[in-house]
Amino acid sequence: MDMSRILDALILGVVEGATEFIPVSSTGHILLMGHFLGFESTGKTFEVLIQLGAILAILSVYFSRLWNIALALPSDPAARRFVIGVLIAFLPAAVIGAFAHGFIKTVLFETPAVVCVALIVGGIILLWIDRMTLTVRYTDATKFPLTTYLAIGFFQCLAMIPGVSRSGSTIAGALLLGADKRSAAEFSFFLAMPTMAGAFAYDLYKNRDVLSADDLVITAIGFVAAFIMAVIVVRSVLDYVSKHGFALFGWWRIVVGTLGLIGLALVG
Repeated sequence: MDMSRILDALILGVVEGATEFIPVSSTGHILLMGHFLGFESTGKTFEVLIQLGAILAILSVYFSRLWNIALALPSDPAARRFVIGVLIAFLPAAVIGAFAHGFIKTVLFETPAVVCVALIVGGIILLWIDRMTLTVRYTDATKFPLTTYLAIGFFQCLAMIPGVSRSGSTIAGALLLGADKRSAAEFSFFLAMPTMAGAFAYDLYKNRDVLSADDLVITAIGFVAAFIMAVIVVRSVLDYVSKHGFALFGWWRIVVGTLGLIGLALVG
């Protein structure tokens, strides 16, 4: 196996883990990085499948809390309501993603300029929201109204455009709907689990006949790198956004998107 391809997979795995749970678009970063590295994956599956590492990072960090919720389901209405809320929030992306899968993978994933523009526009919107004086009505991610969970789910659908950011769209939606910064980020973590697991399973099923042994090895390398990096990020990001907000990530998006456009203009 080509060592340069292994190194590319390792780099992209680290990028995935570092960016999945902050509002800067992990997919946008991976697609741009892969473009300039010359990295190609069969059916663009690598970029989706390594997200399993980030899912497991969330499970490992929140295992105790999730386990307690699971144990309480038979007897605690609040636990059942939260699980229903997560499923309601997941539903719009599941339906729209299934119908638009081909267009997303063959058109949007293959257009780096779309990623750059989405990064810049999303950064501007994130800076704008971060500076708004919003009324906080919810401080616990497990106790949002069911209608709020559904609305956040529709915000998440914006992230089907690579560069928009799944965490960015859900966090921005939650903030506009009355969540504080910490609970908005935390619910984005919880919603990531069914959303990313669903995308992983669907993409693996759609490409099961074309993936080779080399593809699986490369994906495994990216998966491990993404898991390790995501654990580090998840453990630190909530405290950071609670104290400092999201301005850093807004500027990050604008800088990366602008550099991407410059790179595309110079080298194609």
